[in-house]
Amino acid sequence: MKTGGSPYGTHRVISPKGVLPQPADVIDNDMEIWDNEVLIDVKTLNIDSASFTEIVRRVLNKKPAEVETQEEMDAIGAKMMEIVKNAGKHKNPWTGSGGMLLGTVEEIGPAYKGDLKVGDKIATLVSLSLTPLRIDKILAMRPAIDQVDIEGKAILFQSGIYGKIPEDMPEKTALSALDVAGAPAQAAKLCQLNQKVLVIGGGGKSGLLCLYEAMKRVGPDGLVVCAAGSQKSEDRARALGLAHEYFHMDATDAVGMYEKAMELTNGELFDVVINCVSIESTEMGSILACKDNGTVYFFSMATSFTRAALGAEGVGKDVNMIIGNGYTKNHADVTLQVLREHEGLRKLFEEMYA
Repeated sequence: MKTGGSPYGTHRVISPKGVLPQPADVIDNDMEIWDNEVLIDVKTLNIDSASFTEIVRRVLNKKPAEVETQEEMDAIGAKMMEIVKNAGKHKNPWTGSGGMLLGTVEEIGPAYKGDLKVGDKIATLVSLSLTPLRIDKILAMRPAIDQVDIEGKAILFQSGIYGKIPEDMPEKTALSALDVAGAPAQAAKLCQLNQKVLVIGGGGKSGLLCLYEAMKRVGPDGLVVCAAGSQKSEDRARALGLAHEYFHMDATDAVGMYEKAMELTNGELFDVVINCVSIESTEMGSILACKDNGTVYFFSMATSFTRAALGAEGVGKDVNMIIGNGYTKNHADVTLQVLREHEGLRKLFEEMYA
């Protein structure tokens, strides 16, 4: 067994040398563990929504929800296996994002420090874009929810965070929630009493969780608005009672989003705007909907921070823009607690993802 590996996994980097595993082009996915690593028997990959959407678009020129035939799924699977073969990890070559996985701890290096034990079922809370991965076979695919069941192995570094799968909910329900754990946990930190909050992409997985946390924080005199991408997703959020106001709109329509924000806030705009949309070019709608000195939280990995920064400058907007860090302290606990507290949300997640 090899010893002396970096806690951040730099010993696995093949090219270019001197970088961390995430920005690396190629990493070593040999499944013989170093003494400070954990070997995982992988059951399910939960691909980042922006990543999976782009893979399906590139391969089939479709949206994930439009994928129906086994032939189409095989084509997507072939592209995924090609990505892993070339990079040693599932890092989308167009979006740069990955996702996360569900699996069982198979082996633990003697120098690894943590509370894991062999047999634990875990979801990794670090991106597949930095995780050494080997896919031996694709068993099943659920394109509409970005999940792929596989036979394969993965490596967790010493620095890698994870969540143990709770016993009080189905594995894939927990996996789906933990995939976006950073969003509701950040929303819980950002949203405050009496604020006006807009969640763009509020009918999606991360958006629904953010709406719930926002409603908890703003109080009876606050305002939470769900901006969904379609009538169907608007109806989904409305049925759960997760906001004060609802509408649906193309999130790339920046002027339309601004005009709707002005209408709903009597010209004051929003204190906090949370962007959970998995498509490109939604930055300016988020920025224009936010008041000066307000906060825009870009959770989506489809965000271009160049477009956001230069766009805000171009329209003279002084807003605080937060990168969608997928990690904040206790984010897994916060997110799973949402499903425990809101029966309707939990039922929806179980129906859609379990």
